[in-house]
Amino acid sequence: MPRSLPTAVSFAALSLATGLLSAPPAQAGTGTGTSPDGTAPSPPTAVAPYLYNGWGSPPNPTTVTNATGVTYFTLAFVLSNGYCNPQWDGSRALTGGVDQQTINTVRANGGDVVPSFGGWSGNKLESSCSSASELAAAYQRVITAFGLKAIDIDLEADAYDSPTVQQRTVDALKAVKNNNPGLKVYVTIGTGQSGPDTSLIKRAASSGLTVDAWTIMPFNFGGVGQNMGNLSTQAAEGLKDALKNAYGYSDDQTYRLMGISSMNGITDQGETVTVADFRTMLAYAQQHHLARLTFWSANRDRPCTGGPADSCSGVSQSDWDYTRVFAAYTG
Repeated sequence: MPRSLPTAVSFAALSLATGLLSAPPAQAGTGTGTSPDGTAPSPPTAVAPYLYNGWGSPPNPTTVTNATGVTYFTLAFVLSNGYCNPQWDGSRALTGGVDQQTINTVRANGGDVVPSFGGWSGNKLESSCSSASELAAAYQRVITAFGLKAIDIDLEADAYDSPTVQQRTVDALKAVKNNNPGLKVYVTIGTGQSGPDTSLIKRAASSGLTVDAWTIMPFNFGGVGQNMGNLSTQAAEGLKDALKNAYGYSDDQTYRLMGISSMNGITDQGETVTVADFRTMLAYAQQHHLARLTFWSANRDRPCTGGPADSCSGVSQSDWDYTRVFAAYTG
């Protein structure tokens, strides 16, 4: 799914949750149910909007948390600086900089981050590392640096299109899962209106890789003038069929290993994803207990006041309207 950095925006949270013939997986996320005082439900960890420090006047996560209750964020993007060397955007130091500060702030607010590897633009680790073992080691550097509980592999563009890179990524994730018991691995990929390309899903299944959520990005796929909420759930049904065919899951198992990662407002290709469309996706996620419900991006969840499209949605809204909708998700 396209996501440009300064221009096109997309993220593939390829949460590859696969487990051949396994028992039904646990319900999506944690932190559901009621708050300590027994009143309002708290959003699950499944709701983690993308936050990008590279541009778009990044909001303070404390501001978003205080306004919406969302405490988890998907932090984009970890890329390669030279040969198989993970850095934020391939240029900012892995630790000690603004991204470290964001992680510290999110955790101080009671939440956590899900670093996202890849995206549409830039030099991907998946392509620059020459072997699965080197790629696994690069992932591990980030996992260890921050004591991570979850990662997002956003496989897009040339990285997705290469069978060699696909297999390298699958093999690296198998090693990472084996070396980090309990680590959640999300895989995010693009999609068409009827569902995603199935090459990576089939490759993962045949290799015995299991992940915690396959997430599609239902936008930039020819939806101009159409109801993007309905198109998004239609694409999700295509994902369900692809996972069932590859892994032999039941419907209920499959839904609980799926995710939707939308784009709020005007997309790169001129589609309009409205707050009402987010409500449609929320209802679908609630009905089927999806493992992940997120979007690109928190940076854009504000009305435009003359700023660039990377810092606002392009539609009439109040600050954080889209985040508030997904914050109602209870898993």
